[in-house]
Amino acid sequence: MSLVIVGSIAYDAIETPFGKTDKIVGGAATFAGLAAAYLYRDVKLVGVVGEDFGEDNLNILKSKGIDLEGVQIKDGQKSFFWSGKYHNDMNSRDTLVTELNVLADFDPVIPDSYQDCQYLLLGNLTPQVQLTTLDRLKHKPKLVALDTMNFWMDIALDDLMNVLKRVDVLTINDAEARQLSGEYALVKAAEKILQLGPKYLIIKKGEHGALLFGEGRIFSAPALPLADVYDPTGAGDTFAGGFIGYLAKVGTINFHNMKNAVIFGSALASFCVEKFGTERLRELDTDLIAQRITRFTELSKFDIDG
Repeated sequence: MSLVIVGSIAYDAIETPFGKTDKIVGGAATFAGLAAAYLYRDVKLVGVVGEDFGEDNLNILKSKGIDLEGVQIKDGQKSFFWSGKYHNDMNSRDTLVTELNVLADFDPVIPDSYQDCQYLLLGNLTPQVQLTTLDRLKHKPKLVALDTMNFWMDIALDDLMNVLKRVDVLTINDAEARQLSGEYALVKAAEKILQLGPKYLIIKKGEHGALLFGEGRIFSAPALPLADVYDPTGAGDTFAGGFIGYLAKVGTINFHNMKNAVIFGSALASFCVEKFGTERLRELDTDLIAQRITRFTELSKFDIDG
């Protein structure tokens, strides 16, 4: 009953109004895996790194009980590297450097021990890699969640449409929802996107929370107001990992559990932004997460008199 996460394991270099870093550990699978591992104990990653990544960096993931049999280490090659600078609003950023390196020809390997996968998170990679992963699983998982971005809508829309037919949950931001659907109003956008294949759609709105659509229903999740946001990098991936980690933990897929999963994903993402890279995610425990969940539930809990 494993949870398999497919995505990048990488180096990032970040600059925000609060400071800057040299190369630090990042990547979609890294953030998602760390988040999921706090909620579910059978998390397995599929990805690729170069020999420059180092055992110490892999141990960041192993220390949380994450299985790395599906992570390829390419001798003589370098890991994916991204560098970015965030503007003062912390919502917009400039990409300074993108070096695909081993990710340029990534061919996912699904070990035999991963074939019991019941929950699959396809992180933000090329739609072709996502399709290849689905094809290499001998059985369709109980739940398949997909993350994607506007870049793939621009250059690989046909492949993306093919992936969407085979997934249960799609997570994108509001700009991507509008681009994919051609609709500005998010309710209309969601209606169109759900016709493409997914049963559920999550539209992330950054500091304004997230919307869940499915089963003819809508749920609006708040974002936790934070005094300090140091680094938004990886927050969306952390959200996705927390989301699917919770669903794997409870084991039943319905709208009620989806709502709870959105809150757990949002809570873990709120930790992620409090320090640079994965630093804050590596410090958590179940008590801290429970306290943060309580804060989320109190945000929008109210009684109406009269």
